[in-house]
Amino acid sequence: MLYAIQAAIDATTFLVAVITAACAGVAGFVVSRLLRSRPAPAPAAPAAAPDEAALKAAREAEARVREELRAAREALEAEGRELRREISEQQKRLSKREDALDAKLALLDKKEQDVEKAQRRALELQHEAEKAKAELNRLIQAQTEELQKVARFSREEARAEVLKRIEEEMRVETAEIIRRSVERAKAEADEKARAVVLDSIHRLASDFVAESVVSTIDLPSDEMKGRIIGREGRNIRAFEKATGVDVVVDDTPGVVVVSGFDPVRREVARLAMEKLVQDGRIHPARIEDIVKKTEAEVQKDIDETGRKILQEFGIHNMNGKLVRLVGRLKYRTSYGQNCLEHSTEVGHLASLLAEELRLDTVLAARAGLLHDIGKAVDHEVEGTHPAIGADLAKRSDERPEVVNAIEAHHEDVPAQSLYATMVQIADAISAARPGARRESLEKYVKRLEKLEAIATAHKGVEKAYAIQAGREIRVIAKPEDLDEAQCAELARAIAKQVEQELNYPGEVKVTLIRETRFVEYAR
Repeated sequence: MLYAIQAAIDATTFLVAVITAACAGVAGFVVSRLLRSRPAPAPAAPAAAPDEAALKAAREAEARVREELRAAREALEAEGRELRREISEQQKRLSKREDALDAKLALLDKKEQDVEKAQRRALELQHEAEKAKAELNRLIQAQTEELQKVARFSREEARAEVLKRIEEEMRVETAEIIRRSVERAKAEADEKARAVVLDSIHRLASDFVAESVVSTIDLPSDEMKGRIIGREGRNIRAFEKATGVDVVVDDTPGVVVVSGFDPVRREVARLAMEKLVQDGRIHPARIEDIVKKTEAEVQKDIDETGRKILQEFGIHNMNGKLVRLVGRLKYRTSYGQNCLEHSTEVGHLASLLAEELRLDTVLAARAGLLHDIGKAVDHEVEGTHPAIGADLAKRSDERPEVVNAIEAHHEDVPAQSLYATMVQIADAISAARPGARRESLEKYVKRLEKLEAIATAHKGVEKAYAIQAGREIRVIAKPEDLDEAQCAELARAIAKQVEQELNYPGEVKVTLIRETRFVEYAR
């Protein structure tokens, strides 16, 4: 192709030269014709002006033709140079492609050689396995014959004895392999999970409050107690009827107590009583008026609290009833932990976990925020708070992931998405961190006793001690009853039973100890 292009350029150059010569001949011919056709001049007359004009025009025409031919030649030469440059670049690209193809061919050859080596290695391993199998069969046969000679076993009895020995050896080896695999997998999983969870915990901090069913109002003087009670107790009866709480006026100086299980009503009663004490005018009509105004103020505070929390999480499309219930959690406590603070913390933790896992952070925060929404009305509706909350979310057109996360956060139902699992983790973190919750002594002692009872119920266990506030159970095994492999299996069995039978925040560590002692006496 390069030779063809070069030939075309040479032909073009030759054609330009021919045209140039032809144009010069034509110009000369025109000039000579003009000179011959001119009539003979008079002897005394000057040269004719028209002949000079024609000669000048011919020269100008010749000059124009030469200029056009020169421009055409230059254009053709430039085009030729461009063609030569393109041809050179194409040759370079072709050369690079050839080099790349050579490299790929070399790589393919190497891979083919590697495959052939792997195939040969596989065949060698197969032959070795067959040899090992044949050797094993030979040894088994020899041992069988030896047993028959020494112990006078039948073939079936010898086979049973051999299989029993092999099974025992394989059981020990299998237990060891399982233990190492579990420890390795747990170490790898714990490292990643610990990094995610600790990062989430470090980015949050939360307070806790004491759970109570009473509120105390300070009085300016004990004389105010009589005005609160009123003539024949009419004021205190009107107050209790309007608020739905009990008012306790005892001998404690300077205070009066309002008691009630409904936290919203108790807050209304507290604020209303403070306003009445400050105003000084205490009578049934005034009590009813103050209580109504206080109820409106508390309800407004509940609504504003709910909207503020949703704005904090960037949630803008929640049902108004759920927004109000979120605000009501402000006045609800559980195990000494404020429910709104706990739900907010769970929402943030779930969002951080979702961010680490590259999932929808807003959806995770929504599920975490609403996971305890049933506690806002669990004193009014029958059922557990997960079931109540899930029903409320379903009737408010929440997404199935949110409904399942609410219902499954105490593992009453299986988790159907990662969002439910993240809410379970976030709830456990928030509830289990030191100082987050308080537990009654009776429940605490019962849980420890149950933990120890689960461990001691297993065969081969000598003693069991619950330590670290129930976060760990130390199990002492009988060395004469259990070997190392059986101890590993027993530890897993105890941990599994604890998961199934106990409810606890966080995790419980099962540590099983097997100690063999040799005692001798010198007399």
